[in-house]
Amino acid sequence: MASKQRPATSSGSDSDPRYAMFDERKRKRMISNRESARRSRMRKQKQLEDGINEVSQLQNEINKLTQTINTTTQRYVEIESANNILRAQAMELTDRLRSLNSVLHIAEEVSGMALDIPEIPDPLPNPWQVPCPLQPIMASAEMFQY
Repeated sequence: MASKQRPATSSGSDSDPRYAMFDERKRKRMISNRESARRSRMRKQKQLEDGINEVSQLQNEINKLTQTINTTTQRYVEIESANNILRAQAMELTDRLRSLNSVLHIAEEVSGMALDIPEIPDPLPNPWQVPCPLQPIMASAEMFQY
């Protein structure tokens, strides 16, 4: 029985063209894998940078919105305060007008002359106002957790 033997002229893959082709394919695969890994790392780095940029933009937007909310809330409180003062003044003036009208009614009875006494309208007709006072919605930057 004859067994196959390797040529004794050189050691293993150095001279055998089959091994040389195998080594060349292995080397090309390694280079390709390294390049693929490099591209993958670059993609991940870009995704990370894009995510950081998006977070930064969203934080800036949150800060702007928070500032707008705070300014609007402050303006609302100022206007509500001014409205409360005007409502109180309107009620006071209405009470004075009622007092004056009652004096006119007494004068009309005492003098016997008919006086033209106007009706007093409702001082605060607000059909859009809800029956209970609204509490302003307060917002602050601490409400948003990153």
